[in-house]
Amino acid sequence: MHAIIETGGKQFCVEPGDVLRIPKLAGDVGSDIEFSRVLAVFPDDSPVLAGAEAGSARVRATITAAGRGEKIIVFKFKRKKQYKRTKGHRQDYTEVKVGEIVA
Repeated sequence: MHAIIETGGKQFCVEPGDVLRIPKLAGDVGSDIEFSRVLAVFPDDSPVLAGAEAGSARVRATITAAGRGEKIIVFKFKRKKQYKRTKGHRQDYTEVKVGEIVA
């Protein structure tokens, strides 16, 4: 069984046991969270649940880590004008392990 969830403005396809890096969530490492925004559920033996049918589904997960991603360098440059700008960015993330999908 797998499901499609939405969190942080992004969609993720998850199965029990998956480890995901998602945009930062509030919560401590080791705490349980529940994703209520489930877009579709794909059971192994029955038809797909989507839309209003998937509205009651939940995905339970545990926060395993939190941190910041790799640094990305943004470099702006205009030739012959002596214009150069360098900027770095590191995105915060939360790592979660999917426990179960409750449909």
